[in-house]
Amino acid sequence: MTTSGLRVHRDSYVDSMLLMLGTASMDALDGVSWAGATLANARGLDDLAAAGFSGGELDGLGANDLVLAVKADDEQTAGAALDAGEQAVFSEQQAPQAGAHQEPPASIAEAVRRTEGLNVAIVSVPGEHAALEAHHALTAGLHVLLFSDNVPLDQEVELKERAAALGLLVMGPGAGTAVLGGTGLGFANALGSTDGGAVGVVAAAGTGAQEVSALLDRWGVRVSQVVGVGGRDLSEAVGGRMAQLAARALDADPGTAAVLLVSKPASPASAAAVLAECTGTPAVAVFLGLTEVEAPDGVTQAATLEQGALAAARLAGATPPDVTTGLAARVAEAAGRLPASRTRVRGLFSGGTLCYEAQFVLEGLLGPVYSNEPLRKENTADAAPAGAHVLLDLGAEEFTVGRPHPMIDPSSRLELLAAVRDETDVGVVLLDVVLGHGAHEDPAGQLAPVCAELSADGGPVVVAYLLGTEADPQVYSRQRAVLEAAGCLVPETNARGAYAAAALVLRRPEVAETRP
Repeated sequence: MTTSGLRVHRDSYVDSMLLMLGTASMDALDGVSWAGATLANARGLDDLAAAGFSGGELDGLGANDLVLAVKADDEQTAGAALDAGEQAVFSEQQAPQAGAHQEPPASIAEAVRRTEGLNVAIVSVPGEHAALEAHHALTAGLHVLLFSDNVPLDQEVELKERAAALGLLVMGPGAGTAVLGGTGLGFANALGSTDGGAVGVVAAAGTGAQEVSALLDRWGVRVSQVVGVGGRDLSEAVGGRMAQLAARALDADPGTAAVLLVSKPASPASAAAVLAECTGTPAVAVFLGLTEVEAPDGVTQAATLEQGALAAARLAGATPPDVTTGLAARVAEAAGRLPASRTRVRGLFSGGTLCYEAQFVLEGLLGPVYSNEPLRKENTADAAPAGAHVLLDLGAEEFTVGRPHPMIDPSSRLELLAAVRDETDVGVVLLDVVLGHGAHEDPAGQLAPVCAELSADGGPVVVAYLLGTEADPQVYSRQRAVLEAAGCLVPETNARGAYAAAALVLRRPEVAETRP
C-alpha cells in the first residue's frame, strides 16, 4: 500500500535549480515511488494533480508557495523523504547569527544598494516573470544570466536589444552554463588549467560549452571565460545579438589568445554577423549542422565540437592529443562479441547539444537518425520506423515535467536503459555522462551496474562519453575507471563516441578514426 505525504511552505519561493535538487533528494530514497518539489503555480498544481494530489492543503495556494509531495511505501519513508526535500531546497539559507539578522533583499535594486561591486544577476523565476526581473537587473547596470526558460521570443528580442544598447550581456533564456572570472554558474565544470594562452568560449549551447571547455582543460589549455548566450540567440529572430557582444568583448581581451564560438543550428545571417566581430583575435566557429558561412580572415570553421576544440587549442599554443589513439582496436574487440543481429544505435542523452552532434555524425555514416530533437522535422522519434537509429534528449521538457533533469538525477535514464534489454536488434547504446557542479555526485556509479548487466551475454555495447575534468567534484579519472570496469567503451570526445557507435554497427573499426 502506498502512502502519500505533503508539506506546504507558504511564501517560500525557491528557484528551479533548488526545486530540482529537492525532487532528486526525495526521489533518491529507497521506497519512494514518486516525488516532487514545486511551486503552486498553474503548471506545478497540474503536475501535482496528475500525480494524485489535489484539494485539501493545496486549496488557495499561490505561485510563491512551495509544495513538497511524495508517494512512498510507508509513512516513515514518506516523512524521511520530505525531510530530505526540505533540507535540499533550503540548503542555501543560513541560520542568522545573534544580533546580525537581516532580511534578504526584496528586489534586485535593493541587493545592489546593499552590496558594492555586484555586476551579474542570476534570474531563475517562472518564465512569465523572468523578462521583467531581467529588465530590473539591466536597469541596475548588471549583466544577466537568465536561467529561466519558457520566456516568449518577443520578450527575449526586446531584452537583448536593450542590453546591447547598454553594453550589457543577457545570457539566456535557458542559459544553464557560464564561467565568468573563474566562477562557474549553473551546470559548469571546474576548470583548473592556468598556464599558457587562453581560449574564450561563446556558446549558444549549454552542454556544447561544457564539452569544449572541459576538453580544453583536460588538454592543459586555460579557458578565460565561458559565456552562454542561450540556445535561441543565433536564430533569425534574435540575430545573435549577445553572441556578437560577447565575441567583441573577447576579441578585445588581451588575456584571450583565441575565441571559440559554439552553436546549435544557427541562421546563416546570424552566424555571419557573429563572425564579423572576430577581427583581431584568432577564432574558431562550430555551427553544428550549418555548412560554411562567409567568415573574415583568421576564422576557422569546424564541423564538430571536437574539431573546434582541437583547432582552438592549437591557436592557443597547445599541442592537443590524438583523440583517436587506440579507439579502432577497442572497437574491434567490442565488435567481435556483438551478435550479427544487433545493428541499431539507441542513444539516451542528458545533454541536448551532445545528442544533436551525435545525430549529425551518425547521419553522415548510417543514414537517417530519429530523435525527439531531430536534425530535420520529419525525423521525429514518434515517426521512427522499425529498425531505425533513435537518439533521445532526456533533458527535453517532455522528459523533465515533474522530474529532475537527468544530469541531476539519473533515475529516468536508468529506467529507459534497463528497457533496452528487450530491444534485441540494438547493437550500441550511446550515452553521455556529464560531471561538474550541479550534476549528480556519482553518475558513473549509478549507471555502471545497469550498463554491465545490459552488455553481458551478447547484449549491446555501451559507448559512454564522459564529459568532465579532473578538478570536478566527481573527479574525471575516477568516473572513467568505474565506467570502464563495467565494460563501457569510453571515448575521448562526444563526436568520437558517435564515430565509435557507427563503427560498431557497421563492423568497420577504422570508421572510429574518421577525421571530418
